Amino acid sequence: MATTVRRAVLTLPAAPLGPENPLPVLRAPAEAHTLDARSREGLPRDMARQIGYEPLRSLLPVRLRDGYQRRRQEREFEAVVIENAHLRVTVLPGLGGRVHSLVHVPTGRDLLYRNPVFQPANFALNGAWFSGGIEWNIGATGHTTLSCAPLHAALVPAPDGGVMVRLWEWERLRDLPFQVDLWLPQDSEFLYVGVRVRNPHERAVPVYWWSNIAVPEDPGTRVLAPADEAWHFGYERALRRIPVPRWEDEDRTYPLRSEYPADFFYEVPDGARPWIASLDAEGRGLVQTSTGRLRGRKLFVWGSGEGGRRWQEWLTEPGTGGYAEIQAGLARTQLEHVRLEAGAEFSWLEAYGPLAADPGPVHGPDWPSARSAAETALAGALPAERVEEAYEAWRGSADTEPGERLAEGSGWGALEVLCGGHKLPGTPFPESGLGEAQAPWLELWRTGVFPAPRRVAPPGPSLVAPHWRDMLETAPADPLTEYHLGVAQWRAGDVAQAVRSWERGLALAPSRWPLLRCLAVADALAGDPARAAQRYAEAFEDLAEESRGGEPWTAAESALGREAMTTLLAAGRLPAARAVWDRLRPALREEGRFRLLAARLLAAEGHVGAARRVFEDGFELPDLREGDEILSEVWSRITHRPLPASYNFRMRPPT
Repeated sequence: MATTVRRAVLTLPAAPLGPENPLPVLRAPAEAHTLDARSREGLPRDMARQIGYEPLRSLLPVRLRDGYQRRRQEREFEAVVIENAHLRVTVLPGLGGRVHSLVHVPTGRDLLYRNPVFQPANFALNGAWFSGGIEWNIGATGHTTLSCAPLHAALVPAPDGGVMVRLWEWERLRDLPFQVDLWLPQDSEFLYVGVRVRNPHERAVPVYWWSNIAVPEDPGTRVLAPADEAWHFGYERALRRIPVPRWEDEDRTYPLRSEYPADFFYEVPDGARPWIASLDAEGRGLVQTSTGRLRGRKLFVWGSGEGGRRWQEWLTEPGTGGYAEIQAGLARTQLEHVRLEAGAEFSWLEAYGPLAADPGPVHGPDWPSARSAAETALAGALPAERVEEAYEAWRGSADTEPGERLAEGSGWGALEVLCGGHKLPGTPFPESGLGEAQAPWLELWRTGVFPAPRRVAPPGPSLVAPHWRDMLETAPADPLTEYHLGVAQWRAGDVAQAVRSWERGLALAPSRWPLLRCLAVADALAGDPARAAQRYAEAFEDLAEESRGGEPWTAAESALGREAMTTLLAAGRLPAARAVWDRLRPALREEGRFRLLAARLLAAEGHVGAARRVFEDGFELPDLREGDEILSEVWSRITHRPLPASYNFRMRPPT
């Protein structure tokens, strides 16, 4: 059977993504995967250096994606299916290029955990993320901001004369173009994935890449990798070296034998073949291997505890089975970023396919024998030299210009390529890809003037790279230009100049709330909660007066209302917090995020019983953040009773 590539439609029960949050992300990302300076002591020198190298300090220019809900309806997703006699691969270009499923055709078995629903949750750096399949993570520590975003996709001639699917986009946190080429040779039992990350700039940049592979979490499943040690990272934010497979009297290579969610970064020896496999009780499952550039391997487990099981239910349909993740990355841990020099690139080849090993040694007590059984099976199924040969063959096709287009990504890459004059063979970002979001920035580049909006609306996205900041500084200083300039200055760390720009804009602004909100964040971070609270109150009042119908305005009210109420409650400004609540649209008050704020407000006003009834009546917090313990914190303030299981999302042992 020759390899075929076809368009398809995948129908799933799906929650709506909703609109982007229109407020620029001025606060540093609340990332759970951080390490304090003392915890770095005693680490290998290269690891410590890369942990300290350019960690992400801002999400700008990316916007938050937090408008999703949990009411699901049948929805169709555009898909691309790659198939031969051995494998059927379903790819979702509109959702970060996620490989949704990888089916072993002779047996009908899906080698991946395939989520039966599309349910966004707050795990990506910018919010919306969903579980299952194979995810391509680029940018910075955490799940990529492209998790639920469309990528460009097209057909490209494959090295063997067939066809492969190319995915590409411009990653905006680090301003880097990347590509993922999916290639299934005619007689291959393995899917090949060629990846390239390029640095078109005249400066070095930090690079982060992890391929995350969701696999079924059956009790008899064991994860194997070529390592005798691992770095354990839990949500206590401590990194420690532990033996593999047994630690604290449990074999941690079985995902359900850990109680709490945790990462296990395997210490793969230099020069060893990099691979990781998830094999069931019969020794069958999925293996991933690669060329040497992708050195890191990791197991993530949700664990058997109540909080981990609750998260598993939250991300899918209850009763449909859980998953673990096996992963592969550029560094040995996900706390690190790797330096990519100016004009250089990183590239590698990955391979995914079925593996069958002798279950006796695989599940036996002797770890070297278990590893050896898996390594021997992998060598027979896919020798290392064949992976190297496939990589060299793919490198000859990496610059080939795409043919038939399958999907369109964003227009941000087109804007950067046009304005920067970058040459990126193989990953075109033509001017025809520019859209409405890029239009004012294109006019700024061409005329030196940032245009006034044609209608009253929340401000569009800000750009913050040095060349855009320079253009804004020389543009006529109208209020909207001052707003965007302040955001760019803030991103550069020039807080005083940002505040001055926003204050200048505020003096003449017909729409005051965007500038007041920026100034309120600056006040809060400067340690002036009283002024921050006052400005938030004024900002929401101004927005409520100006707001019109339609999704962008509802998104603005939701985002600003949450920030304003949270700040006002923290400052003890209860009447002002109640005034924000009273001016919210009725539909917003029924959402889970505002039900939680209502409980907090009622408790602060002394109505503890009413606050407790909000919890007892039940609500869901769609954008509950990974590692966030706000539900248990509020519950403990209003009652001494145990936290109901439906609100228990704890990812670490109680302190």
